[in-house]
Amino acid sequence: MSLVRLNIKGISYSQTQNGAYALILNEVDGERKLPIVIGAFEAQSIAIALEKEIKPPRPLTHDLFKNFSDRFEIIVKQVIIHKLVDGVFYSSIICERDKIEEIIDARTSDAIALALRFDAPIFTYKTILDKAGIYLKFSAKDSEDKKSESIIVDEILADSESSKSSPSSSENYKSYSLQELYTMLDSAVTNEDYEKAAKIRDEISKRETK
Repeated sequence: MSLVRLNIKGISYSQTQNGAYALILNEVDGERKLPIVIGAFEAQSIAIALEKEIKPPRPLTHDLFKNFSDRFEIIVKQVIIHKLVDGVFYSSIICERDKIEEIIDARTSDAIALALRFDAPIFTYKTILDKAGIYLKFSAKDSEDKKSESIIVDEILADSESSKSSPSSSENYKSYSLQELYTMLDSAVTNEDYEKAAKIRDEISKRETK
């Protein structure tokens, strides 16, 4: 499978949901964009790394990882967004120490925050870009471009919520067996739907403490 290099175009925000952001990645030799929904903390960390002049008074988590890596001569060579399952992107950090290469699994938002700090290139596979890449319709004015991106963020969030709504967040889990609940818990954690996982975990705990 061929790799496609990506650049960071910027971070957009949701107009309808507070604290919801999307990282917009741009195909280097093309016009497609790859939007990835990220949390507020990760958005802040990436934004600080993009703005070279901003120096937080104390190191953020990703800054700490960079300092730790520098101290022990660990280099991040590149980041690869290698999988897309049910709207969730999976990434790998390719590291090197003493000429030995290691591959570390990471959340995409964390991987990109680190790639920025190491000046490491970001790649994805062409198949992922073919599946999830989009064309922004507005390009004449920056304000229109940002508006388009915000609409896209809302659409992505709506799709994400609908894909995670089986069962819905308001559903009572009492009708499920323990085995079914454990299966659903594993699925929720795999999809990084931690809010749903917490509710299922609460139901399991209630039953196991009886």
